[in-house]
Amino acid sequence: MYASPSTNFFDAAKKFFSSKSVLPRLILINAGVFVLVYVVSLVVWLFMVPQETSPMLLSVVAQWLAVPSSIDRLFEKPWTVISYMFLHEGFLHLLFNMMMLYFGGIIFLQYLTQRQLLVTYLLGGIAGALLFVGAFNLFPVFGQANQLAVALGASASVLAIVVAIATYVPDYTVHLFLIGQIRLKYLAMAFIVLDFFSIQGNNPGGHIAHIGGALFGFIYIFSVKKNLHFLQRFRFSRKARMKVDHRNYSTNARPVDDETYNKRKVAEQQEIDHILDKIARSGYNSLNAKEKELLFRTSNKNR
Repeated sequence: MYASPSTNFFDAAKKFFSSKSVLPRLILINAGVFVLVYVVSLVVWLFMVPQETSPMLLSVVAQWLAVPSSIDRLFEKPWTVISYMFLHEGFLHLLFNMMMLYFGGIIFLQYLTQRQLLVTYLLGGIAGALLFVGAFNLFPVFGQANQLAVALGASASVLAIVVAIATYVPDYTVHLFLIGQIRLKYLAMAFIVLDFFSIQGNNPGGHIAHIGGALFGFIYIFSVKKNLHFLQRFRFSRKARMKVDHRNYSTNARPVDDETYNKRKVAEQQEIDHILDKIARSGYNSLNAKEKELLFRTSNKNR
């Protein structure tokens, strides 16, 4: 039976978004907020409801979700340091950020945990918001715009993820259309350099927020690799429900820290990559019994 590429795409998308991973949930939340804001904005426009105006012509809902640069306004709406990272101005803004989040997140989860992905997204976004607010209140050039400027978008969070995984596996190679193969460390550096030299452009606040997210991504993974604990305390995991298990376990078992877990995962991924390369060169039958067992065990674990 022949399956068209479109069928394969929709099947893969359905499988991805039906999973319980953090990554598809973040994408769905961003998309859901975008649709909600658009619907409210459309209703306001259709019924000519008076609304607060802003330089960016945001809807009433967006006015309460975007993070303001004014400290006084920020104290009135403290939740915006989180809500702004799920808010987008237009469809292309949303599409680009979600594509970056998807590809960066896929690579991130090959080496690090879902909890770490969520931490990087949320705290990277908060770091971007704080640097944005701090810069607009510190530098005189932003004085006139300070009372009106707002920041929105997942870009700071996404760049935090990209820089984080580039810091963790700097020599990981990706293939870019029209560019070819490039290592993650150079890609991340290119994004940071572009943001730095764009601060004097039309969107200084956005580029400053991006740099804040990038800084957090680097510092967070630096702390993970060095096994520092000042950022390891951020754990967004549920408490497990109590259950009775009658299997026998050793009482000497000790929990594995993030550093040890990550090293094991990297080593396992490298071994799997070696096996897949061997299959590509010589076929499945070229594997020995140990390699076949590892491949079977890994495929079952990922289901």
